[in-house]
Amino acid sequence: MSTSANIGDLLALADVGSKARPVHVICLGLSALDQVWRVDRPFAGGSEKIKAAAYGTLGGGMAANASVAVAKLGASVAFWGRAGNDAAGHEMKSAFAAEGVDVENFRLFPDGRSSVSGIIVDSSGERQIVNFRGLFPESADWLPLEAIGRASSVLADPRWVEGAATLFREARSRDVPTVLDGDMADAEVFERLLPLTDHAIFSEPALAAFAGSADDKSLAALARFGCRVIAVTRGEGGVSWYQNGQLQRQVAYAVEVVDTTGAGDVFHGAYALAIGAGLDVRAAVAFSAATAAMKCRHAGGRNGIPDINECLAFMRTKP
Repeated sequence: MSTSANIGDLLALADVGSKARPVHVICLGLSALDQVWRVDRPFAGGSEKIKAAAYGTLGGGMAANASVAVAKLGASVAFWGRAGNDAAGHEMKSAFAAEGVDVENFRLFPDGRSSVSGIIVDSSGERQIVNFRGLFPESADWLPLEAIGRASSVLADPRWVEGAATLFREARSRDVPTVLDGDMADAEVFERLLPLTDHAIFSEPALAAFAGSADDKSLAALARFGCRVIAVTRGEGGVSWYQNGQLQRQVAYAVEVVDTTGAGDVFHGAYALAIGAGLDVRAAVAFSAATAAMKCRHAGGRNGIPDINECLAFMRTKP
């Protein structure tokens, strides 16, 4: 079954953009400092040296990028996470604050080490990534759980399992929707988090690794965990999701791709915002796909993220 959202289904987002409808999202998980090299072609394999046409240092990480997407779209957002009390940690914290993200609970641990990634982006916009995930305490007993009651939705990636489980349990107890960024992780991570998840959105590689296949049938198989929605993002192949016993699809928005870095993270942030604003899943998926597509027209994981009104205008130009 193929589906797309009527623009009328998205009117609640216009109220978010005008601040008439307050939405607050909590994003928890990985924040990394991305060192990005732009090249004509990626590494072919083996021992090799290639020349970079450009280089830059940017904030990254799945939940981190999602939080910036929420802020740029125009809603209130807090990032909860961990880093070292080092140069990379302070640079990331400053970058969050500059985007309007609440960083009161982005903790810099004196004995920790921040997560740093090296990213190679080729001329077609595809990327290769190596990541040092950082070293920090796993305990989440310092998180301010009472703040979850003021959230419209919460999002977590699988990089801080104890934090995500703590966040999702408390959110469930308060009827706050939970959104899981299903990126690559060990099977036991998903087995722990999926029963606490309302909306699980996988990347294709992560779905294949966990379910044994990335085809649409694997989505239905994961319904055993009790999630309201199980979805997979497929880049140019759009989005597939399983809900209420039915498989549905959203086609991708056609754009001239410059850089896909962060597109999945932006999708997740937009989706958490849309669900927090009360949109149904069909409208939330369409809005998120459009937001991610607009980001792909620009270089960098956080550049080109539109505000809500820009995204709605973009969607009006598409079939």
